[in-house]
Amino acid sequence: MRTNSDQYKEIFLNDLPLMDMRAPVEFSKGAFPCARNLPLMNDDERQQVGACYKRKGQQAALELGHSLVAGTLKTERIAAWADFARKHPDGYLYCFRGGLRSQIAQQWLKTETGLDYPRVLGGYKAMRNFLIQTTTAAIEECNFILVGGLTGSGKTELLAQLENAIDLEGHAHHRGSSFGKHATPQPGQIDFENALAIDLLKKRARGRQAFVLEEEGRAIGRCSLPPALHSAMQQYPLVWLEDGFASRTERILGDYVVDLCAEFIARHGHELGFAAFADHLRQSLRNIVKRLGMERYQRLAAIMDKALAEQQRNGSADGHRGWIEVLLGEYYDPMYTYQHQNKTDRVKFIGNRQEVMEYLRAKAS
Repeated sequence: MRTNSDQYKEIFLNDLPLMDMRAPVEFSKGAFPCARNLPLMNDDERQQVGACYKRKGQQAALELGHSLVAGTLKTERIAAWADFARKHPDGYLYCFRGGLRSQIAQQWLKTETGLDYPRVLGGYKAMRNFLIQTTTAAIEECNFILVGGLTGSGKTELLAQLENAIDLEGHAHHRGSSFGKHATPQPGQIDFENALAIDLLKKRARGRQAFVLEEEGRAIGRCSLPPALHSAMQQYPLVWLEDGFASRTERILGDYVVDLCAEFIARHGHELGFAAFADHLRQSLRNIVKRLGMERYQRLAAIMDKALAEQQRNGSADGHRGWIEVLLGEYYDPMYTYQHQNKTDRVKFIGNRQEVMEYLRAKAS
């Protein structure tokens, strides 16, 4: 018979299925990639039991909980747990601290279905602390190098070809710039941090001790880098990726216009999807109006509106090159060039894609 476990490293390295007994509101604030929310109590029931606990103590709260989750409701929840347990015999269940909720679920499963299903000792809190410590340990013990470059130079594409890369933007589900939003939402902050920690854990388990990151600001969309990582990144050595203006324009056009429009249409249908895509582009430009200045913003907005009208009419995205070229040449390139000049002491190598790739692979070996 499998026993309760506190082997958090093995659980995450092996992507073991997890049954999360916490209420939906708890789950939505942060969870683990392989977890499924099958709560002992829903949000309302949990709130009632919590209030009772504060007023009358644990025994009264337990009695209320048993009265709320009873009869058909109890039978349905146990059936869902049993179904999960049978489909995932290698998994575990857990609650917030590995206490009463997970123990009650274990007991009910055993009594009602005969299934012995182990729980994670320490629950969500212990696993979350383990992942926080995993990231901290990596920052303290491993070597990191950053890849920088002008907007559209293909930094993310380069990272995808490296076995020791950590794709921060991928984990944040955001491209990092004012226009970087996807058609689908970003993960919550805790989910972002958990995914980052598990990525580091798995790569270190495969023997990696040197990692490549894209140079990022403090936040990637709504996801903030762990403070210790962001602080350390201000000192990491830097590699600068160079690419031509025309090539960068085409990459931006593909990523931020053609591919993103397709994302929105796949999610919402053609008419609503295109409208959502157009709103996203316009709002992204409005978000930087103060930095652009009103005259330049109005000029770019007019080019963008004309391009969107043409794209909606005949599907051609060619008109978008107009505002992309101005935005790169007059806004992003000067900003990144200035930042680059302030970091010249940290720049260890400058080159094109192939040259940077060879340099980074040599550093990893």
